[in-house]
Formats: sequence, C-alpha cells, structure tokens
Amino acid sequence: MADHVTALIVAAGQGTRSGPGQPKQYRRIAGKAVLAHAIDALANHPAIHAVQVVIAPGQEDVYRAAIGERRLPPPVIGGETRRESVANGLRAIGGGRVLIHDAARPFVPADVVDRLLAALDGHDGAVPVLPVVDTIVRVADSLGDVVPRDPLRRVQTPQAFRHDAIRAAHAAWPEGREATDDAQMLRAIGRNVAIVEGAAMLEKLTFPSDFEAAERRLADRLVSRTALGFDVHGFAPGNSLWLGGIEIPHTRGLAGHSDADVALHALTDALLGTIGAGDIGTHFPPSDPQWRGAASWRFLDHARKLVEDAGGRIDHVDLTIICEEPKVGPYRPAIRTRIAEILGIGEGKVSVKATTTERLGFTGRREGIAAQAAATVRVPDGDEA
Repeated sequence: MADHVTALIVAAGQGTRSGPGQPKQYRRIAGKAVLAHAIDALANHPAIHAVQVVIAPGQEDVYRAAIGERRLPPPVIGGETRRESVANGLRAIGGGRVLIHDAARPFVPADVVDRLLAALDGHDGAVPVLPVVDTIVRVADSLGDVVPRDPLRRVQTPQAFRHDAIRAAHAAWPEGREATDDAQMLRAIGRNVAIVEGAAMLEKLTFPSDFEAAERRLADRLVSRTALGFDVHGFAPGNSLWLGGIEIPHTRGLAGHSDADVALHALTDALLGTIGAGDIGTHFPPSDPQWRGAASWRFLDHARKLVEDAGGRIDHVDLTIICEEPKVGPYRPAIRTRIAEILGIGEGKVSVKATTTERLGFTGRREGIAAQAAATVRVPDGDEA
C-alpha cells in the first residue's frame, strides 16, 4: 500500500454563501456538478488509484444524481465539522498516500498533483500555495497598518499526506478545537510539511460571481456538435402506443422489445451520437431480457446523463415523427413537455414536428411509424468528450 494513492474529496458542506439552492458542490457548471468536475480531474490522473467522497447526512440522493454513471465506492457520511468529515473519510480508506481535497475546487491541474506527490518522497505532507499579490492591511474601525506580504502565501487543496501521519495528526488534535486545514494539524505534532506551487485554477468557488467566472472559463473550451438519430417500429396488436414519452390511445400498438417508443429511440441515438457513445442497442441490447417492455424514457435519460458526465450541455433537440396514423398534432404539446422534462431543459429547446410520406412507403401504407431526430450539444473540446 506504500505507493497506493487515494483522493479523498470532502463534499459535506452546505455552501450557503454561493446563493440559494443546492449546496455549491452539487451546483452545475457547464452542465456538470461541481463535485463531478473534481472527481473527474482526480480520477483521471494516472497516479491516483481510488477516489473516496465524503458527503453530509441526507445528501445521498443529490450525490447520486451528481456523479451519474461514475463507479465509485459508497460515499462516507461526514460529521458536523470539516475536521470530523475528513477524519471519517480517513478511517474509511487504506494506507499509502492520500490527497485531501475540497469539492468546491472543481479544477485540479495534473501538474499540481504531480508536484504534491513528488514532495511526499521527503515529507509527511505537502500543500499547494500561491503568493499574495494584493496589499494586506489590518482593519478594526478604520484602515490600519499594511501587513508585509512577502512571507505570506494562500494555501489551497488538494493537500497530500502519508496516510499514517495524517491519521496520527487527527487523533492527537484537541477535541472541540477546529483547524483551518489538515496541514495545520500535521504541523502541530511536529511533522514536516512541504510547500509546492499551486494554481489559479484551484481557486475555491464560494460566491455567485465565482460560479459565473467558472462558467465563462468553461464556455471557452466547449465546442458544438450535432448528431442524427433514426428509428422505425411496425404496428402490432394493441389499443394504445407510446410516442414521445406519452401514451396515445390507438387501434394498434407498436412492436418492439421495449415499449417501442420510436420517437424517444431516435432522440436517444441522436444524443449518443454527439459524444460518440454508440447507439441505443449498444447500451440496451434487445437480447437482454431486462429491457423487455422497458419505458423508453429511461433510455433517453441515460443518454442525457452520459452527455452531462462528458461535461456537455444540451442546446437543442429536434424531432420529426413520420406516420399516417395516429394524428400527432393533438399530442404535440404534451410530447414536447415530456421530452423537455426528461432532458432537464426548457421547452424552448425542444422542437417536435410531424409529417407523412404522402401514402408512400411503409408509413404511407400504415404499417408503422418512423422518427428522425437531431441533437445539438456543447462538449469540452478534445478526445475526452
């Protein structure tokens, strides 16, 4: 375990200064939770073997929504203070080396992690720091003396430690006294802590303006992608069919392994195409009995999560339903509303159209329904999306 590296992400805070709504670690920037950005940055580093997250009691559901399809060990439940939350996390992981990181710092440059781990070769701990560039003054009732800034540094996370050393520091720390960070606790028991160069990208997101700046920073790295989807299902015996997530009364149903919602299947393929994630059959093979009769909104929701996990955001979807029957017009508003609900976007970003083939082809002969869809998303530039 000596060389095993675990990233321990502390996400148990309430983040009230960032504005109303969810705690800041669960707020989304560029379509992806702040916590998910931090997880991906650390999990993708080649020297990190495991990621363990600490959350607050009662955050289990929002945590699962934030991490999507990522495979992580069950989250550790934190305590009333950050120190207690870190201690709970440390008890849950094995030995080796540990990077303790605040979830509110979503962007972790790989070179900072490299410097931290290298510093542990000769120290029990290491922290990233940045110089103080602004003038610092003492303030009481009025402006006071200027504080020399040359010896001052701003401390960031992740902070790297030998697991046994930081466990010992937590065990020795006086109960009821709070620490500003874990490195302070390690120094208190006489252990050595190295400093390495930090990064401006590691700034903590605290106030609403911080989130606005982070959104702008990521927007510059997003590129637009458009992909198409197409699907066909024939009619089968029945008295209703599913179309666009809505059950429509009809003299026949649609044949398929799932509920045969041809519209949502086409939309699912379009979204998967924007991130190069194959097609609906790749993720939900018709040979798998668990998808027999499954609701197709689950397929579209899965595609949405994959787009978000890739750091993408859905800008617009366009759906064309091709059939002679049933008449789609009366159901179009409900279909549009349902698709917007599944994708978590406004109805203004959803277009639903219907047409016929002028009685030509299999749809013209009333043998089934076809659907064509287009999806436009923005994703991070690069192969990782």
